[in-house]
Amino acid sequence: MSDGLDSWYHEKESAWLYRRVADRESDPLKSQLFRKLGEAAEDQARKWESLQPQREFEFRPSVRARVVAGLVDQIGPRAARNVLAAMKLRGLSIYTSTTAPGHVMPTSVSQVGERHRGGVSGGNLRATVFGINDGLVSNAALVMGVAGSGAAPSIVLMTGTAGLLAGALSMAAGEYVSVRSQRDMYEYQIALEREELAEYPEEEAEELALIYEARGMDLEQARIFARSLLGNPDHALDVLAREELGLNPDDLGSPLGAASSSFLAFALGAVLPLLPFLIGLPAHSVMGWTIGVTAIALAAVGMLISLFTGRNAWLGAARMVAIGGGAGVIAWLVGSWLGVALG
Repeated sequence: MSDGLDSWYHEKESAWLYRRVADRESDPLKSQLFRKLGEAAEDQARKWESLQPQREFEFRPSVRARVVAGLVDQIGPRAARNVLAAMKLRGLSIYTSTTAPGHVMPTSVSQVGERHRGGVSGGNLRATVFGINDGLVSNAALVMGVAGSGAAPSIVLMTGTAGLLAGALSMAAGEYVSVRSQRDMYEYQIALEREELAEYPEEEAEELALIYEARGMDLEQARIFARSLLGNPDHALDVLAREELGLNPDDLGSPLGAASSSFLAFALGAVLPLLPFLIGLPAHSVMGWTIGVTAIALAAVGMLISLFTGRNAWLGAARMVAIGGGAGVIAWLVGSWLGVALG
């Protein structure tokens, strides 16, 4: 396709998806927003058509767009917002914004960004705690299962070490791919947004105004506010990323940093059940110490998790000990059965 035809097709496909999202959206304000965004995309497509009056234009949604639309029909726009963002649909920040209709809207660029910030360090701490918990529970169950089969302490230590490395590397690889994919999507969409902001500043301002209108602001006031925000070239792209695309640049970490953190968190949790083996405790008491260390660590993790859930710390500790203990008992029984069955 030529550049003009590419742009026309993109606008038509966006309009088609906006209508599908609007049809599926149960909230009237959100549905109206997506219908208006669809109309804006149709207007933009007509402008491209007017530049080539001799050409015959025929639109058919791509397979990818049909799959995304089907997903929206099945699970709803809110649940599918990340997939819709990859299709470069705007207005998705209404599903993540904390501003309710009728609330006072921000009056400066700094306030626009501030509403989306603040949870990054807490999110990292939460991920670390859960990473430790994953390593602790999975490796403790592995150690209990191998020990239940009657294996020598050296075999249990070797197996647990292999489990630590395998789990930590798997977690690190998954986190790297996840964060790298997020960054790739963000960079791709920001590049497209930069081009459109340079070519169609008025259209971008109108789309941003529609988003603010859906949040409760008067349309004329929203238009004035949107133009003032986009009039600052140093902040315009940041505003569009947050408000139109629902992307928060502050949430995008380093893929290598995220992978390293996941590796260390999982390894820290996974090494705890191995400590009695590593320090060479006697064979007749090593499993007792392993169970004790694991139970204390599970209780500590449960208390830390309660910081994020708001629940009673002791109940959180008891629940984690029960969950981890249950996993360990099942692994021990299966290991014992296999030890007997395999001789």
